[in-house]
Amino acid sequence: MVKTPRSQASMASSVNELTTAVGQLLRRLRSETGTDELNLSQLGVLGRLDQQGPMTTADLARAESMKPQSMGTILASLEQEGLVERNPHPSDGRQVLFAMTGKGADVRRKRGNAKREWLLAALMQLEPDEQRTLLDAIPLIKRLSES
Repeated sequence: MVKTPRSQASMASSVNELTTAVGQLLRRLRSETGTDELNLSQLGVLGRLDQQGPMTTADLARAESMKPQSMGTILASLEQEGLVERNPHPSDGRQVLFAMTGKGADVRRKRGNAKREWLLAALMQLEPDEQRTLLDAIPLIKRLSES
């Protein structure tokens, strides 16, 4: 069977549907994590610190594509909640490294667990062929997100 490419108009319509579906899924996953009131920027910083370890304000700002002043505001709010802490930079006494605290790691772990538990339960509600279709799309979704 020969596959014909979809028209740009047809693909644009599918892109709109995919954008809506992914947005709805993300909102649903966020709603399953409780009401700790962390915004996406704060969650992004916690995730980056968890993955990359302690970082300066400037390094975090660059990594998250934002201004250092905005990052400073985010870090101040996370510090006030006890989710990050300041540590002296080992080689530059003028700089400060921000690191995730045990409380920050606990908040991040609980949020991740709640998302995974909900998603697992939702996937188990699908028919086996639907599960396969969705799981087969994972490499494609990863490839799109990395491009």
